[in-house]
Amino acid sequence: MPGDEPDAGNTNPGNNSGSVGGPDSTTHGDALGSETLGGASGGDTAVKDPDDWVTGDEPMTGAQRSYLDTLAREAGEELSADLTKAEASEHIERLQAKTGRGQ
Repeated sequence: MPGDEPDAGNTNPGNNSGSVGGPDSTTHGDALGSETLGGASGGDTAVKDPDDWVTGDEPMTGAQRSYLDTLAREAGEELSADLTKAEASEHIERLQAKTGRGQ
């Protein structure tokens, strides 16, 4: 019968209420009950010093490598291709300021 089949697209065996996040989530509801992300939570919790990154000593990602290549060319600089994620992030911030990108 229609409606008796399990939801094939639902891979979450838990609560299926459509809520985003768990008890530590930063979602907020308004008077109408719709949820939002962000808002007045007191700052950007995603911003972290690269020295404090758990994965900061891993090799830079492909996206970081590509963006650094573009920034370094525009800035007329050469960088080592053997950077960590944290080092790449610091160079990206520096080169964005130098080239005017990312502002």
